[in-house]
Amino acid sequence: MVNIVLMCAGGMSTSVLVRKMRAAAEEEGFDCRINAYSVGEARKVGPGADVVLIGPQVSYLADRVRKQCGDVPFAVIDMRTYGRMDGKAVLAQAKELLGL
Repeated sequence: MVNIVLMCAGGMSTSVLVRKMRAAAEEEGFDCRINAYSVGEARKVGPGADVVLIGPQVSYLADRVRKQCGDVPFAVIDMRTYGRMDGKAVLAQAKELLGL
């Protein structure tokens, strides 16, 4: 099972996106776990993830969060995609980072 971690300032705004990503994954039959956390939890949850995506509103923290996550594939979610809460597109971004 693929472990996808999303991070934002408090983990709250990303929760809507998580629900939409879970629905898209279910529709595709993609076996994964998707959860949202605060960037403050990066050191704790990042290294155990298969891929980490952070919200554009915390992109200024990208370098710090990337280091705390170790060698995990990492990216900032596109601002438009995030703004539309496009779960399917963000799931596709995660899969692309994983080479799937």
